[in-house]
Amino acid sequence: MTGPVPISVVVPTVARPQTLHRCLQALLAGTVMPSEVLVIDQGGDAETGRVVDACNNTHDVPVRHITSRRRGLSAARNLGLLRATMPYVAFTDDDCVPSPAWVAAMSRRMTASDAPDGVGGRVLPYGDPAPDTFTLSLRLSTSPAVFRGRSLPWKVGSGGNMILRADTLRRAGGYDERLGAGAPGAAGEDVELVHRLLRSGAVLAFDPAMVVHHDRVGPDRRLATRRSYGFGMGVFAGMWVRHDPWVAGALARWLLNQGVASARAVRHADRWRLHEQRLAVGGAIAGLRYGLRLRSPLTGISAASSVPSSGPTPGDDGIDRQEL
Repeated sequence: MTGPVPISVVVPTVARPQTLHRCLQALLAGTVMPSEVLVIDQGGDAETGRVVDACNNTHDVPVRHITSRRRGLSAARNLGLLRATMPYVAFTDDDCVPSPAWVAAMSRRMTASDAPDGVGGRVLPYGDPAPDTFTLSLRLSTSPAVFRGRSLPWKVGSGGNMILRADTLRRAGGYDERLGAGAPGAAGEDVELVHRLLRSGAVLAFDPAMVVHHDRVGPDRRLATRRSYGFGMGVFAGMWVRHDPWVAGALARWLLNQGVASARAVRHADRWRLHEQRLAVGGAIAGLRYGLRLRSPLTGISAASSVPSSGPTPGDDGIDRQEL
Protein backbone atom coordinates (compact mmCIF):
# COMPACT_ATOMS: atom_id res chain seq x y z
CA MET A 1 0.00 0.00 0.00
CA THR A 2 1.32 3.42 -0.93
CA GLY A 3 1.09 6.56 1.19
CA PRO A 4 -2.02 8.74 1.23
CA VAL A 5 -2.87 10.75 -1.87
CA PRO A 6 -4.02 14.41 -1.74
CA ILE A 7 -7.75 13.62 -1.82
CA SER A 8 -10.42 14.56 0.72
CA VAL A 9 -13.35 12.12 0.71
CA VAL A 10 -16.71 13.55 1.81
CA VAL A 11 -19.39 11.15 3.09
CA PRO A 12 -22.76 12.70 4.07
CA THR A 13 -24.88 10.66 6.48
CA VAL A 14 -28.21 10.90 8.28
CA ALA A 15 -28.76 8.35 11.08
CA ARG A 16 -27.52 5.29 9.19
CA PRO A 17 -24.58 4.15 11.30
CA GLN A 18 -24.62 0.56 10.02
CA THR A 19 -24.31 1.47 6.36
CA LEU A 20 -21.87 4.28 7.21
CA HIS A 21 -19.66 1.77 9.02
CA ARG A 22 -19.72 -0.52 5.97
CA CYS A 23 -18.84 2.41 3.67
CA LEU A 24 -15.95 3.61 5.82
CA GLN A 25 -14.54 0.13 6.34
CA ALA A 26 -14.49 -0.46 2.58
CA LEU A 27 -12.93 2.95 1.93
CA LEU A 28 -10.22 2.44 4.55
CA ALA A 29 -9.43 -1.05 3.27
CA GLY A 30 -8.52 0.25 -0.18
CA THR A 31 -5.22 -0.21 -1.96
CA VAL A 32 -4.51 3.54 -1.70
CA MET A 33 -5.62 5.84 1.11
CA PRO A 34 -7.01 9.37 0.88
CA SER A 35 -5.44 12.04 3.08
CA GLU A 36 -8.66 12.57 5.04
CA VAL A 37 -12.27 11.47 5.27
CA LEU A 38 -14.97 13.94 6.29
CA VAL A 39 -18.20 12.45 7.64
CA ILE A 40 -20.89 15.14 7.43
CA ASP A 41 -23.45 14.09 10.02
CA GLN A 42 -26.92 15.63 9.69
CA GLY A 43 -28.53 13.12 12.04
CA GLY A 44 -26.60 13.70 15.23
CA ASP A 45 -27.12 10.23 16.71
CA ALA A 46 -24.55 8.91 19.16
CA GLU A 47 -23.95 5.70 17.22
CA THR A 48 -22.62 7.62 14.21
CA GLY A 49 -20.05 9.24 16.48
CA ARG A 50 -19.01 5.83 17.77
CA VAL A 51 -18.57 4.55 14.22
CA VAL A 52 -16.23 7.44 13.42
CA ASP A 53 -14.32 6.98 16.69
CA ALA A 54 -13.81 3.30 15.92
CA CYS A 55 -12.36 4.15 12.50
CA ASN A 56 -9.95 6.64 14.03
CA ASN A 57 -8.85 4.06 16.59
CA THR A 58 -8.06 1.43 13.97
CA HIS A 59 -6.80 3.39 10.94
CA ASP A 60 -4.11 6.01 10.34
CA VAL A 61 -6.23 8.11 7.98
CA PRO A 62 -8.01 10.89 9.92
CA VAL A 63 -11.80 10.52 9.81
CA ARG A 64 -13.36 13.82 10.84
CA HIS A 65 -16.87 13.84 12.29
CA ILE A 66 -18.56 17.13 11.36
CA THR A 67 -22.11 17.62 12.59
CA SER A 68 -24.53 20.09 11.07
CA ARG A 69 -28.00 21.35 11.88
CA ARG A 70 -28.61 22.05 8.21
CA ARG A 71 -30.42 19.46 6.14
CA GLY A 72 -30.04 18.20 2.62
CA LEU A 73 -27.47 16.25 0.64
CA SER A 74 -26.23 19.32 -1.23
CA ALA A 75 -25.77 21.27 2.00
CA ALA A 76 -23.77 18.35 3.43
CA ARG A 77 -21.53 18.17 0.38
CA ASN A 78 -20.98 21.92 0.44
CA LEU A 79 -19.99 21.78 4.11
CA GLY A 80 -17.55 18.99 3.27
CA LEU A 81 -16.13 21.12 0.47
CA LEU A 82 -15.68 24.05 2.85
CA ARG A 83 -13.81 21.90 5.38
CA ALA A 84 -11.72 19.86 2.93
CA THR A 85 -8.00 20.58 3.04
CA MET A 86 -6.85 18.68 -0.06
CA PRO A 87 -6.76 19.91 -3.69
CA TYR A 88 -9.13 17.14 -4.80
CA VAL A 89 -12.50 16.38 -3.20
CA ALA A 90 -14.28 13.08 -3.76
CA PHE A 91 -17.89 12.35 -2.86
CA THR A 92 -19.69 9.15 -2.01
CA ASP A 93 -22.78 8.32 0.06
CA ASP A 94 -23.26 6.33 3.24
CA ASP A 95 -25.24 3.64 1.37
CA CYS A 96 -22.39 3.11 -1.11
CA VAL A 97 -19.45 0.72 -0.84
CA PRO A 98 -16.27 1.90 -2.62
CA SER A 99 -14.24 -0.73 -4.43
CA PRO A 100 -10.70 -1.45 -3.16
CA ALA A 101 -9.17 0.48 -6.09
CA TRP A 102 -11.58 3.46 -5.90
CA VAL A 103 -9.14 6.01 -4.47
CA ALA A 104 -6.28 4.67 -6.58
CA ALA A 105 -8.33 5.08 -9.77
CA MET A 106 -9.32 8.64 -8.83
CA SER A 107 -5.75 9.60 -8.01
CA ARG A 108 -4.41 8.12 -11.23
CA ARG A 109 -6.95 9.98 -13.39
CA MET A 110 -6.72 13.33 -11.60
CA THR A 111 -2.92 13.45 -11.65
CA ALA A 112 -2.44 12.35 -15.27
CA SER A 113 -0.96 14.77 -17.79
CA ASP A 114 -4.39 15.14 -19.42
CA ALA A 115 -6.26 15.34 -16.11
CA PRO A 116 -9.78 16.80 -16.32
CA ASP A 117 -11.46 19.04 -13.76
CA GLY A 118 -13.58 16.18 -12.47
CA VAL A 119 -14.41 12.52 -13.01
CA GLY A 120 -17.46 10.32 -12.48
CA GLY A 121 -17.41 6.56 -12.31
CA ARG A 122 -19.40 3.34 -12.37
CA VAL A 123 -22.15 2.59 -9.85
CA LEU A 124 -22.94 -1.12 -9.57
CA PRO A 125 -25.46 -2.99 -7.37
CA TYR A 126 -24.22 -4.10 -3.96
CA GLY A 127 -24.46 -7.74 -2.94
CA ASP A 128 -26.52 -10.55 -4.42
CA PRO A 129 -30.09 -10.05 -5.65
CA ALA A 130 -32.81 -10.76 -3.10
CA PRO A 131 -36.58 -11.06 -3.50
CA ASP A 132 -38.38 -7.73 -3.80
CA THR A 133 -35.18 -5.69 -3.98
CA PHE A 134 -34.20 -3.36 -6.79
CA THR A 135 -31.23 -1.31 -7.90
CA LEU A 136 -31.09 2.47 -8.26
CA SER A 137 -28.66 5.11 -9.54
CA LEU A 138 -26.66 2.62 -11.58
CA ARG A 139 -23.93 3.69 -14.01
CA LEU A 140 -22.91 0.58 -15.94
CA SER A 141 -20.85 1.87 -18.86
CA THR A 142 -17.39 0.37 -19.32
CA SER A 143 -16.28 2.97 -21.88
CA PRO A 144 -14.10 5.93 -20.79
CA ALA A 145 -15.32 9.30 -22.04
CA VAL A 146 -14.43 12.99 -21.92
CA PHE A 147 -17.08 15.71 -21.85
CA ARG A 148 -16.89 19.35 -22.87
CA GLY A 149 -19.45 22.05 -23.53
CA ARG A 150 -22.80 20.78 -24.79
CA SER A 151 -22.79 17.30 -23.26
CA LEU A 152 -25.71 15.55 -21.59
CA PRO A 153 -24.81 16.03 -17.93
CA TRP A 154 -26.12 12.72 -16.62
CA LYS A 155 -23.59 10.84 -18.76
CA VAL A 156 -20.72 12.05 -16.55
CA GLY A 157 -21.94 10.00 -13.58
CA SER A 158 -23.76 10.38 -10.30
CA GLY A 159 -22.92 12.40 -7.20
CA GLY A 160 -22.25 9.28 -5.13
CA ASN A 161 -19.15 8.52 -7.19
CA MET A 162 -17.43 11.70 -8.25
CA ILE A 163 -14.18 13.58 -7.71
CA LEU A 164 -13.55 17.23 -8.56
CA ARG A 165 -10.78 19.76 -8.23
CA ALA A 166 -11.63 21.63 -5.05
CA ASP A 167 -10.83 25.04 -6.49
CA THR A 168 -12.96 24.37 -9.59
CA LEU A 169 -15.93 23.36 -7.46
CA ARG A 170 -15.53 26.34 -5.14
CA ARG A 171 -15.36 28.76 -8.06
CA ALA A 172 -18.55 27.24 -9.45
CA GLY A 173 -20.35 27.86 -6.15
CA GLY A 174 -20.64 24.25 -5.01
CA TYR A 175 -23.87 22.29 -5.13
CA ASP A 176 -27.21 24.07 -5.44
CA GLU A 177 -28.81 23.50 -2.04
CA ARG A 178 -32.33 23.71 -3.43
CA LEU A 179 -31.69 20.37 -5.14
CA GLY A 180 -30.83 16.90 -3.86
CA ALA A 181 -32.24 14.57 -1.23
CA GLY A 182 -33.66 16.44 1.75
CA ALA A 183 -34.22 19.67 -0.25
CA PRO A 184 -37.34 20.93 -2.07
CA GLY A 185 -35.85 19.86 -5.41
CA ALA A 186 -35.57 16.24 -4.18
CA ALA A 187 -32.80 15.16 -6.61
CA GLY A 188 -30.88 16.32 -9.67
CA GLU A 189 -28.13 18.15 -7.78
CA ASP A 190 -25.40 16.23 -9.59
CA VAL A 191 -26.94 16.83 -13.03
CA GLU A 192 -27.29 20.56 -12.34
CA LEU A 193 -23.71 20.84 -11.06
CA VAL A 194 -22.26 18.99 -14.03
CA HIS A 195 -24.20 21.19 -16.46
CA ARG A 196 -22.98 24.32 -14.68
CA LEU A 197 -19.37 23.12 -14.73
CA LEU A 198 -19.47 22.20 -18.42
CA ARG A 199 -21.12 25.52 -19.25
CA SER A 200 -18.27 27.35 -17.46
CA GLY A 201 -15.66 25.60 -19.60
CA ALA A 202 -14.67 22.74 -17.29
CA VAL A 203 -13.56 19.43 -18.78
CA LEU A 204 -15.10 16.37 -17.13
CA ALA A 205 -14.62 12.65 -17.67
CA PHE A 206 -16.11 9.25 -16.99
CA ASP A 207 -13.70 6.55 -15.83
CA PRO A 208 -15.07 2.99 -15.48
CA ALA A 209 -12.15 2.09 -13.19
CA MET A 210 -13.77 4.25 -10.49
CA VAL A 211 -16.33 1.87 -8.97
CA VAL A 212 -18.69 2.06 -6.03
CA HIS A 213 -21.51 -0.34 -5.19
CA HIS A 214 -24.94 1.00 -4.21
CA ASP A 215 -27.49 -0.61 -1.89
CA ARG A 216 -30.53 -2.35 -3.27
CA VAL A 217 -33.90 -1.03 -2.12
CA GLY A 218 -37.42 -2.32 -1.57
CA PRO A 219 -40.34 -1.68 -3.93
CA ASP A 220 -41.79 1.31 -2.07
CA ARG A 221 -38.51 3.17 -1.97
CA ARG A 222 -37.84 2.27 -5.58
CA LEU A 223 -41.04 3.96 -6.75
CA ALA A 224 -40.60 6.99 -4.50
CA THR A 225 -37.01 7.43 -5.62
CA ARG A 226 -37.86 7.15 -9.30
CA ARG A 227 -40.41 9.94 -8.92
CA SER A 228 -37.88 12.02 -6.96
CA TYR A 229 -35.26 11.52 -9.68
CA GLY A 230 -37.77 12.65 -12.29
CA PHE A 231 -38.76 15.64 -10.17
CA GLY A 232 -35.13 16.69 -9.75
CA MET A 233 -34.54 16.41 -13.49
CA GLY A 234 -37.56 18.64 -14.12
CA VAL A 235 -36.43 21.21 -11.56
CA PHE A 236 -32.98 21.34 -13.15
CA ALA A 237 -34.53 21.96 -16.57
CA GLY A 238 -37.02 24.51 -15.30
CA MET A 239 -34.46 26.59 -13.43
CA TRP A 240 -32.03 26.66 -16.36
CA VAL A 241 -34.16 26.81 -19.50
CA ARG A 242 -34.57 30.61 -19.44
CA HIS A 243 -30.81 31.06 -19.02
CA ASP A 244 -29.76 28.31 -21.43
CA PRO A 245 -32.37 27.16 -23.97
CA TRP A 246 -30.17 24.15 -24.83
CA VAL A 247 -31.48 22.57 -21.62
CA ALA A 248 -34.93 22.19 -23.22
CA GLY A 249 -33.40 19.83 -25.76
CA ALA A 250 -31.59 17.92 -23.03
CA LEU A 251 -34.86 17.42 -21.15
CA ALA A 252 -36.55 16.29 -24.36
CA ARG A 253 -33.77 13.73 -24.82
CA TRP A 254 -34.29 12.47 -21.25
CA LEU A 255 -38.07 12.23 -21.77
CA LEU A 256 -37.49 10.33 -25.01
CA ASN A 257 -35.37 7.83 -23.10
CA GLN A 258 -38.20 7.38 -20.60
CA GLY A 259 -40.62 6.85 -23.49
CA VAL A 260 -38.40 4.16 -24.96
CA ALA A 261 -38.22 2.44 -21.57
CA SER A 262 -42.02 2.64 -21.25
CA ALA A 263 -42.49 1.08 -24.69
CA ARG A 264 -40.15 -1.72 -23.73
CA ALA A 265 -42.16 -2.30 -20.55
CA VAL A 266 -45.39 -2.52 -22.56
CA ARG A 267 -43.81 -4.95 -24.99
CA HIS A 268 -42.72 -7.23 -22.16
CA ALA A 269 -45.95 -6.75 -20.17
CA ASP A 270 -43.89 -5.37 -17.28
CA ARG A 271 -46.55 -3.40 -15.41
CA TRP A 272 -44.20 -2.56 -12.56
CA ARG A 273 -41.63 -1.00 -14.87
CA LEU A 274 -44.33 0.89 -16.75
CA HIS A 275 -45.66 2.33 -13.48
CA GLU A 276 -42.11 3.30 -12.55
CA GLN A 277 -41.61 5.17 -15.82
CA ARG A 278 -44.93 6.97 -15.45
CA LEU A 279 -43.87 8.15 -12.00
CA ALA A 280 -40.56 9.42 -13.36
CA VAL A 281 -42.22 11.37 -16.18
CA GLY A 282 -44.95 12.71 -13.88
CA GLY A 283 -42.27 13.79 -11.44
CA ALA A 284 -40.36 15.56 -14.21
CA ILE A 285 -43.44 17.51 -15.27
CA ALA A 286 -44.13 18.57 -11.68
CA GLY A 287 -40.46 19.44 -11.20
CA LEU A 288 -40.41 21.51 -14.38
CA ARG A 289 -43.26 23.64 -13.06
CA TYR A 290 -41.45 24.14 -9.77
CA GLY A 291 -38.14 24.92 -11.45
CA LEU A 292 -39.70 27.57 -13.66
CA ARG A 293 -40.66 29.48 -10.51
CA LEU A 294 -37.08 29.67 -9.26
CA ARG A 295 -35.47 33.04 -9.95
CA SER A 296 -31.84 32.09 -10.42
CA PRO A 297 -29.87 28.98 -11.33
CA LEU A 298 -27.83 28.74 -8.11
CA THR A 299 -28.18 28.85 -4.37
CA GLY A 300 -24.98 27.31 -3.03
CA ILE A 301 -21.75 28.28 -1.29
CA SER A 302 -19.80 31.49 -1.90
CA ALA A 303 -17.27 31.82 -4.69
CA ALA A 304 -13.72 30.65 -4.10
CA SER A 305 -12.42 34.12 -3.27
CA SER A 306 -14.57 34.17 -0.13
CA VAL A 307 -14.31 30.49 0.83
CA PRO A 308 -11.30 29.33 2.87
CA SER A 309 -9.81 25.97 2.01
CA SER A 310 -10.08 24.59 5.54
CA GLY A 311 -11.30 25.28 9.04
CA PRO A 312 -14.52 26.85 10.25
CA THR A 313 -16.04 29.84 8.51
CA PRO A 314 -17.92 32.75 10.08
CA GLY A 315 -21.54 31.76 10.56
CA ASP A 316 -20.87 28.10 9.70
CA ASP A 317 -22.96 25.81 11.87
CA GLY A 318 -20.80 22.74 11.29
CA ILE A 319 -19.18 21.35 14.43
CA ASP A 320 -16.03 19.31 14.03
CA ARG A 321 -15.71 17.08 17.08
CA GLN A 322 -11.95 16.85 16.54
CA GLU A 323 -11.63 20.62 16.72
CA LEU A 324 -13.52 21.11 19.99
